[in-house]
Amino acid sequence: MSLLEARAISHFFGGLCAVDNFNLALAPGELVGIIGPNGAGKTTVFNLITGVYRATSGSICFKGAELVGKTPHQITAMRIARTFQNIRLFKDLSVLDNVRIAHYSQVAYRPLEALFHIGRFRREEARIIEQSMNLLGMLKIDHLATETAGNLAYGLQRRLEIARALAVGPELLLLDEPAAGMNPHEIDQLMEFIGWIRRQFNLTILLIEHQMKLVMGICE
Repeated sequence: MSLLEARAISHFFGGLCAVDNFNLALAPGELVGIIGPNGAGKTTVFNLITGVYRATSGSICFKGAELVGKTPHQITAMRIARTFQNIRLFKDLSVLDNVRIAHYSQVAYRPLEALFHIGRFRREEARIIEQSMNLLGMLKIDHLATETAGNLAYGLQRRLEIARALAVGPELLLLDEPAAGMNPHEIDQLMEFIGWIRRQFNLTILLIEHQMKLVMGICE
């Protein structure tokens, strides 16, 4: 059975058809790329999958469950995560806090417990910090935990954005132009990194990319 299946999805912005009868079947464990010129609708497809936009017509199913009509946070809770074409970190927060934020869709404590730091709050916060530091360690950026995210080099910001996406425990990871702005050496490193996280976290990956070296090097 397909992990993700898009059936005849179309999307209009007023009279402009941004996506026209798009179909996709993505099997568990696959690494697949979407290519095409600027304006072809690639990022719009990602926005339809993740609930940023609601498809005008068609169906998008994840593990048999319909995604059309669900909100982004509901889709994230179903274990679908993404990065963005333009890096969207909380640049004034620390590296650690950027990853911690991704866990808050999963916390068990209530707002009152968070307000007064009582009940389950301390235990949950300790768990989140430990898990976040473990993830940063696996991605070899734990030594930067206290650094302000906006001060990181571009390639490290990309890695941190992927770390934040991994913190939600995804089964499906959507990468929107992860090699944008990178030099050839950084692209080689990124290819190895994407292959590694795919194996390490047992991910299915769908990516958008203009760098054909990366697409032809890792996509199936």
